[in-house]
Amino acid sequence: MVAVPLPCAYRGPMLANRSVEVDAFMDALDHPMAGHVQRIRLAILDREPQLVERIKWRAPSLAVDDVDRVTFHLRPTDRVSLILHRGVRPVDDATPFRFDDPSGLLSMITDERGQVVLAAPDVDERLDDLLRLVHDWVRA
Repeated sequence: MVAVPLPCAYRGPMLANRSVEVDAFMDALDHPMAGHVQRIRLAILDREPQLVERIKWRAPSLAVDDVDRVTFHLRPTDRVSLILHRGVRPVDDATPFRFDDPSGLLSMITDERGQVVLAAPDVDERLDDLLRLVHDWVRA
């Protein structure tokens, strides 16, 4: 059985925080997981209206107050990978940054940066967990 990539086009209502630049990028994206990336992207934008999207590291990135918080990592072609971060530089907090992820989706890369990796079959199954994780992360 050959896996058929999901289409990436979205025909639903335009979300206020969607970017025409990112829409064009996604329309041109030649990636086996493009449909899954699009599904996750739009679900996050729908649930987190304060996020603004743009292209960073040649992939969709979501920011709050011009600080990137969630960036897709498109180099892997057999899974969806997202980097959760607190901007490009470490944040000087009064106390060390701590983040608990009850879903188990997040693997911390550094003290302030984590990664979520989902195989195609896990996208629908774990989407609600991912959306909850992103919700908590952008507020941490």
